Amino acid sequence: MNLFIVSFFNKKASLWIKGRKNWEKNLKQKFEHNTQPVWWFHASSLGEYEQGRPLLQQLKQYGKKLKQKPIFLVTFFSPSGFEVRKNDELIDVAFYLPLDTPNNAKVFLDIVQPQAVFWVRYDFWFHFLVEIQKRKIPSILFSALFRPEQYFFKAYGIAFRQILKNFTEIFVQEDESVELLEKFGFYNVESVGDTRFDRVTETAQNKYTIPNIERFKGQEKLFVIGSCWQGDLDILVPFINDFKHPLKIVIAPHEIHESTLLYLEKELITKPVRYSKMDLNALQHEKIILLDNVGMLAMVYQYADFAYVGGAFGEGLHNILEPATFGTPIFFGEDYEDFPEAVDLVEDMGAFSVKTAKELDVVFDRFYLDEQKRQEVGKICKKYVEKHLGGTQKIFNAVKKLLEKKIKIKN
Repeated sequence: MNLFIVSFFNKKASLWIKGRKNWEKNLKQKFEHNTQPVWWFHASSLGEYEQGRPLLQQLKQYGKKLKQKPIFLVTFFSPSGFEVRKNDELIDVAFYLPLDTPNNAKVFLDIVQPQAVFWVRYDFWFHFLVEIQKRKIPSILFSALFRPEQYFFKAYGIAFRQILKNFTEIFVQEDESVELLEKFGFYNVESVGDTRFDRVTETAQNKYTIPNIERFKGQEKLFVIGSCWQGDLDILVPFINDFKHPLKIVIAPHEIHESTLLYLEKELITKPVRYSKMDLNALQHEKIILLDNVGMLAMVYQYADFAYVGGAFGEGLHNILEPATFGTPIFFGEDYEDFPEAVDLVEDMGAFSVKTAKELDVVFDRFYLDEQKRQEVGKICKKYVEKHLGGTQKIFNAVKKLLEKKIKIKN
């Protein structure tokens, strides 16, 4: 079933197709009269954009001081990034990246003519990156992570390894990625940390109140379940149904499909209410809210006494640093070994991996019934985030020197 057919049934797929319709014409309209240099960021989805935003913010401030002020183009693969952040004040032009073909790459670059390219974490578009490197455009990959099992390091991954080698600079999150790449002859790699630590800290420092959530929580403990998939719900629903103590719950599915919301409304013994349909006069009496919007979850975590972050049953663990920065004990599923922050926090006893509803109940009860212990665990999470700040500044300092050398920037 192709995306065109799927689009009739899936709102996200429909946006994906609509966003790329007449892309060449729309892109020309945005750049046909442009005389400023273009600095291009690409982020796969919302999570990657949030990860890259701290560097974008620093470069935006730096660009304002230059004689030739750059404009910032940000492209997305997924509607979850484009639709939520297309009006971000840091973005001058937001656009869906067209399908990865040799012709699309040439046409796109002919129109945009970027002076520099910044790739966030992954989402390697082969033909676009080949064309960027053919044109000798400075290209920076940052916040990347590499593992031996990735296709880059297989016998068939030679062409993709060459793409990585042709990045002007690669900034990775940890030393293990440097060691792995160096085994394959990479010399353009530096370990600087993860920009997400800076981003979540900025979010916490600039937090705003959400009166509806405050009123809903009242004086009770709040359990925030973020970015959950069906694998997560398979243990969460029984846990919630069997939990006997007073507890308010916010559930934010990763994909806000009607089928998921209906499933939760059917399977949860205590009937949940959708955030979009709440009766504000009855909020304090509700027990479970379904967060049926995108972009709000990071701020909701500030009210959490406990957090569960989804994706660790096969899809890929989502951002546990968002609740960690607020000093919240964190739970997630069993498949987390590819996420350094999760590995670290499990070792530090700030986060807890669970496989079943019973396991979740045992470890959850321990902190629900012991407030002092809950606060101690929360402090472990908060201190962990604080310890890893500063990656963005390291990348910015290096990028600034690189740009001044490669494209002769003038202040």
